[in-house]
Amino acid sequence: MSAEWKCICRNQDECRRYLDQFKVFDHPLKQSTITILESKGTRMKTTNNISESNSGSSSTISLDPLSLALDGSDPLSQFARQDSAQDPLSQMAAEFEGGLSVSASKSKKREVSNLLDLELIEPWAGRRGAILNKYTTNEKLSIVTSFLNGGETIKSQTTMSEKVKYRLEQLDEFEEGTVRQMLDLSQQEYVIKIEQLNHELVQAWNTDQRVKALKIAIQCSKLLADTSVIQFYPSKFVLITDILDIFGKLVYERLLVKAESVRPGSRESAALPENFTPDMVPESAKETCQNWFYKIASIRELLPRLYVEMAILKSYRFLTANEFSSILMRLTHMIRGIGDPLVNVYARCYLCRVGMAITTDREYIKENLNDVLMIYHTILNGGIRTEIAKHRITLNGYVSLFLPALDWLMQGVTILSTDAQLDDILKRCRDKKHPALLMQSIMQSFRSDFIALRAVPFVEILSSISVEGLSRGHLLRILGSILSHTAPPAEQRALVLNAAWRTISSMGNTDEYIQCAEMWAQYTSQHFGLREVNALMGDILYHMTPNRAYERHYHELQVIIDKIVSNAQDIHGVLALDNFLPMLDIFQKESTKLDVCKSILTSYRTASTDSYISDPVVTNALMYISKVLNDSVNALTSEDERRQISNLISHFIRKVDFGRDFEQQLSFYVEARSAFSNLDPVYSTLIHCVNRLATSTRRIVKGQHTNKTAAFVKACAAYCFITIPSIIDVTTRMELYLQSGQVALLNICLQQADSCFEAALNLIPEIPRTYEQDGKIQSSEPFLKSFLMNFLSTLVIVPDNPTQGVLYLLRLLLEAVKKYPFEPTSDTLASIYLHVLDFLSVAAQEVYPYHIVNVISNDELYGSDPKFLAEIHAISCEVCDEVLQILKQLLESNAIRQQSQLALDLFLKIITGADLTVDRMFTLTYNLWNLAAKNRNTLDAKQLQKVLSYTEHLADVTHLDSQKQCLHLLLEKMKSRI
Repeated sequence: MSAEWKCICRNQDECRRYLDQFKVFDHPLKQSTITILESKGTRMKTTNNISESNSGSSSTISLDPLSLALDGSDPLSQFARQDSAQDPLSQMAAEFEGGLSVSASKSKKREVSNLLDLELIEPWAGRRGAILNKYTTNEKLSIVTSFLNGGETIKSQTTMSEKVKYRLEQLDEFEEGTVRQMLDLSQQEYVIKIEQLNHELVQAWNTDQRVKALKIAIQCSKLLADTSVIQFYPSKFVLITDILDIFGKLVYERLLVKAESVRPGSRESAALPENFTPDMVPESAKETCQNWFYKIASIRELLPRLYVEMAILKSYRFLTANEFSSILMRLTHMIRGIGDPLVNVYARCYLCRVGMAITTDREYIKENLNDVLMIYHTILNGGIRTEIAKHRITLNGYVSLFLPALDWLMQGVTILSTDAQLDDILKRCRDKKHPALLMQSIMQSFRSDFIALRAVPFVEILSSISVEGLSRGHLLRILGSILSHTAPPAEQRALVLNAAWRTISSMGNTDEYIQCAEMWAQYTSQHFGLREVNALMGDILYHMTPNRAYERHYHELQVIIDKIVSNAQDIHGVLALDNFLPMLDIFQKESTKLDVCKSILTSYRTASTDSYISDPVVTNALMYISKVLNDSVNALTSEDERRQISNLISHFIRKVDFGRDFEQQLSFYVEARSAFSNLDPVYSTLIHCVNRLATSTRRIVKGQHTNKTAAFVKACAAYCFITIPSIIDVTTRMELYLQSGQVALLNICLQQADSCFEAALNLIPEIPRTYEQDGKIQSSEPFLKSFLMNFLSTLVIVPDNPTQGVLYLLRLLLEAVKKYPFEPTSDTLASIYLHVLDFLSVAAQEVYPYHIVNVISNDELYGSDPKFLAEIHAISCEVCDEVLQILKQLLESNAIRQQSQLALDLFLKIITGADLTVDRMFTLTYNLWNLAAKNRNTLDAKQLQKVLSYTEHLADVTHLDSQKQCLHLLLEKMKSRI
């Protein structure tokens, strides 16, 4: 044995670090300051970092690195000191606050020149994408143009002769004026051809081929007369009008360039101002503008003449300023010549689109709506029905083609309209035959508050009107969506729900019924109590149960459950409703049921932040839902999914609280343990909850257990001890064993505490050397070190088991540590041994630094018995020898820095807790110092000096004369080495 360790008795204050003796008056991160006296050559500046004295003779400057630059001011501070008038952001802030006066030209708001500037209507750009996505087709399309190369037909060639013929046709050069018809185009090919036309138009314009560009615009407009693939017409309208918009923009910008004039005395041309008037336009530009309109007026066909004129309508600004209203009205009347109602409505849509961007007048919009209402009866007449049959589309599909154009007209009418005017439009629309299309457009276009105030009449209209072409359920669904976001007056809400649900419930089609129920479930859960919600779920069960209709509507039913749970004012009340669990039972598909249960628990976690569960019915409902999630976990479940499910179930477990009925609480935890056997994190939550329950019991009895409470806390300890082995992760088991043992010790369950501590130590050899965290491989040695430090702190107050011998748990710890596969170059094992020496030093004291009430620790149990101290000394010698052996291994592996640091650490442990009057220990201590001093270059430059100062501190405060003499002698030898 190299060491002869004998612990000394000392005051607790002697263990404190030397540096702790110094009092700190200023925070170490507080900024230092210097004072600059004002002299003749010093520039004084008033900044945020400089504070002048009252006399003006000195200033204090912060020693901030940024403040030391640029005469005590960093660039950001200099910028902040600049006059606010020079900072654009400061100018804006001052302008809004009224503190900065700016010129009238800058502060004046831009005048509203058109309806779109009011921002009261959704821009067309936001609608076009939805239209292109909705109105698609699988049928073949055709295009007629003279500006694209291609054969008369585009189709697959199967024989060699057809391939040769096709290639020869591709080589033919067609004259520009030759009109070609391309057939059998798919939708994607059609869109590509339209984009090519767009490119050809821009290219022709850029090469000064204005006539060609005009011809392309005309031919594009002609395509809008073709309704052969009628279901694609709205998307075709979007694509063609995009080209026309570009053509109109090119013409307008060209006229702006032509209108530039040279000012007198200047060589540079000046452009027209933004709000120019016709009298500012040169005659040459006006003449060019008139030529454009003359060319367009000469187009023989009505539809292209209308569309091209509408495309360049903005260019009338160069000719007139006050005739837009009459021009728009003239074009409105011209559209009456278009016979096809679908083509007619979309032409009016384009006219209103263009008109809203150039004028604030709304009369022409009203006139367009009036014209639509006049021809509305033709939409579903006999001739149209025959045409629909040819296209093989449903009546509902045909009617929906009108919606994008009709919605734009309706929204245009609502701009700045009074409620009385909207009421008049509503009356005119509902009086039409088959007004379903008009009512849908009204609900999608009118203000939601207008509709909410008239919710009862709207329900009555939708419940009684003929809905040919559109389903009544679809209209009620739209109304339910509106009322879910904008509630009707409180006194009308019940009337609205009752009237709407009578119609919904009477629907024979389950598809329509469930779609309406899906939307009105949100309205019901938002504005009504549990009775109405329960009745809603009951009616849904009544309609969905026959013939297993629910199997076709899992998605709608899932949405209904989500809305009810997420909008519920009392989520516990919803879970306790009679029809709630039966609603869950109709989800027979496992994946769907899993999603529904997960959604319920997620909503519950969000809604129950401050509330706890004590109702057994609610507890059973959540237990059932949680068990569904637990049973879904298998070997193929991802870690993220496991973590998500575990968090949801754990939240539910933590929310169950039966108050002072601790036995019922423990019974719930027992039931939960058997229900959630697939999730280790849930088991961890249960163990924490049971430990908290035992601690709460101790708090209530104030540490003085009765026979009943003592038996209860023992039952809690037994619960934890039995449950922990079911957890797979070794480190989690060790932590839970330690925590459960600490709680058992707190409740004077000594046998249970010993069992937990022993089980934790026996797991040390099973700890894997590495584990994966965040995709990186980590060593488990830091965990082991941290765990054993915590364990040793607890072990100080754990009394020895009389049947196991002195310091049995410590000996078990030392044996288990040797079985762990430490890295050869790791310092973890040495650090653990040093902490064991700290523990032994404390264990040898007459009075321990801390205790647990009613727990007799070893200081009272042994009373500093010589045999007990002899055991401590023997173990200390063994541990010290282990550390010395590690020092030898470090020398052999040439790890000089690690060896020196470990020598210095062991030196500190010896002078703090060992008796230096023992010659061998004194010699060992001096040799350790020599080893550290010899390799001082590998250590921190100030470390040796700090250790020397700490040794002087110990020599001054120790109460043992013999120890004091040894420390002074050691100090003399130490100083001679440095």
